[in-house]
Amino acid sequence: MKTIDIICIGEVLIDFIGHEVDASINKTKDYHRFLGGSPTNVAVNASRLGLHAVLVASCGQDGLGDYVIRKLKSNQVNFQHVRKSETTPTSVIFVSKSTETPDFIPYRQADCEIFESQLSDEIISKAKIFHTTCFALSKNPARETILNRAKKAAEFGLKLSIDINFSERIWPNREEAKQVLKEYLINDPLVKLSEDDCYRLFAEEKSEAFIFDYFHKMGASTICLTKGKNGVVVSDIKQGIFFQPAFQINEIKDTTGAGDAFWTGFLYAQIQNKSLEECVTLAQKLAGIKLQNVGRLPENINIKEIIEV
Repeated sequence: MKTIDIICIGEVLIDFIGHEVDASINKTKDYHRFLGGSPTNVAVNASRLGLHAVLVASCGQDGLGDYVIRKLKSNQVNFQHVRKSETTPTSVIFVSKSTETPDFIPYRQADCEIFESQLSDEIISKAKIFHTTCFALSKNPARETILNRAKKAAEFGLKLSIDINFSERIWPNREEAKQVLKEYLINDPLVKLSEDDCYRLFAEEKSEAFIFDYFHKMGASTICLTKGKNGVVVSDIKQGIFFQPAFQINEIKDTTGAGDAFWTGFLYAQIQNKSLEECVTLAQKLAGIKLQNVGRLPENINIKEIIEV
């Protein structure tokens, strides 16, 4: 029985998001604390949508690690596979509050200490989707753990997923990043990436045709390229390419985590066996809610009810 909807494996950390809108980190005086990390955000969002989400990650045996567990527990995320390191503190990222792509400074510690013992074959076999990120693949031991567990997930017939949230600040060696991505993409995951991700990965602007051809050749059948206010383009080996314009949003309060909200909506719709167009629409609805709120998705609304209207 597939009793787990999604396994999210990768970084858990604390986002300290600037209080002043569109102020650089250099000029930001105050920061507010939020649970962060792309796979963590997806796990929390998925749980808010009523899915059984398992997070596989590592934090420190410290106050921030306690905060991580408390927030996961309050959001009904399965945190039994989150390891607490007794020697390495919880990872932290300082982020500017921005209506565009935010600036950030990472202080990476325990997030990359993910081991195979944290995720058994039995747990993998019970899941539907296996999701990770480029950030999580950037360092060992997490990299080898994720690649090995992804291979096992593919053998068990899970649908794999990856957010190619590449940044040279996280992974300075671009060529190494491309090789590791190639190893993951051979399993035919659903791929999500943004124009900013592509610019950082290739160190120059690339056409949509180049981007889709590049990742299709690596083994991905479905690629979702987000373009901010310019909408979303999806390229699928069987269904071809289609474009969907962005939803109109009057006031963008915070872009941090918007991509994670988008991808959660997409994966949720995939589990519901929706069409690709429906997947993108649900994804855009969830991202729209996030863009109008600072930090995480608001607690006082029924997210599932809103996006399924």
